[in-house]
Amino acid sequence: MSGDEKSKSKLEQAKGKVKETTGRALGNEQMEAEGRAEQTKGDARQAKEKGKDIFKN
Repeated sequence: MSGDEKSKSKLEQAKGKVKETTGRALGNEQMEAEGRAEQTKGDARQAKEKGKDIFKN
């Protein structure tokens, strides 16, 4: 996995977790859902990069 893509996926996951937690604490369902979506996007990016790594080797 390239370092740049790996850091992007980790950043998206972290931002999503913070947003989800904040939304839950504030009772803001939309923010909570957006946070979960960002985490999922980060997970998908990470899975894509791992797949690329498998086929490179």
